[in-house]
Amino acid sequence: MTGAAVNILPMATTRRSVERIGHRGAPREFPENSLPSFERAVDLGADGVELDVHVTADDIPVVHHDPEVRSPGSPRANRPIAEMTWPEVARVELAPGIFIPSLQQVLASVGQRATVYVELKGQGVEQASIDVIRQSGARCAVHSFDHDAIARAARIAPELRCGILFDEYPANVVESMRDTSALDVWPQWELIDERLVRAVHYAGGRVIAWTVNSPTAATRLIALGVDGLCGDDVRILPTFVATTNTRTSVSPRRP
Repeated sequence: MTGAAVNILPMATTRRSVERIGHRGAPREFPENSLPSFERAVDLGADGVELDVHVTADDIPVVHHDPEVRSPGSPRANRPIAEMTWPEVARVELAPGIFIPSLQQVLASVGQRATVYVELKGQGVEQASIDVIRQSGARCAVHSFDHDAIARAARIAPELRCGILFDEYPANVVESMRDTSALDVWPQWELIDERLVRAVHYAGGRVIAWTVNSPTAATRLIALGVDGLCGDDVRILPTFVATTNTRTSVSPRRP
């Protein structure tokens, strides 16, 4: 009785797409977290943009990195966004003619052309931010260093894609994903290794690296299997990596 020979045949080279995300828009050309910054990132080919939100005293989510802003008319004094109303925050000028936007304004501007990744910051931002996201109809996801906030967001809006941020290597990333209902894991790019990527993928999630500003680093991360790259200039981020897999085929052995 003849046996069967097992031949390893190379499959055709494939291209695995990797999402490119503008970190606070295009901050090398415009003030970060501003409308021109987000619009520029999308014009440059970004698949998504990442931004930060805080909520004002009158419950309006506004897009700004820090919890405080320089008060209009008093450039030396900082005021917490949580203690200001939206009309007050809206007058804060980031650069001549460029002002702090609301989340609603950003979603109206770019939310139909790119995915908007909303980092939840501050206390009690989940409900107000989700309300704006739902009303906009934009493509959105939320993420945060505050994993409890993400767990709350997932309970409020189970249809919304959620993510968790890490600036230290996670002790048990699968458990963290399960506890928060997160599908996206955002590690600082230097933390990412093959073991972390495999664990996240095994749990059905994606790995999005931040903040990637080197083509060499981007190429290495893609080779490790990351699903997204978040950087200050999307032009330096590859759009795909060529991968070659193998497959096992069984062919009859000649007698």
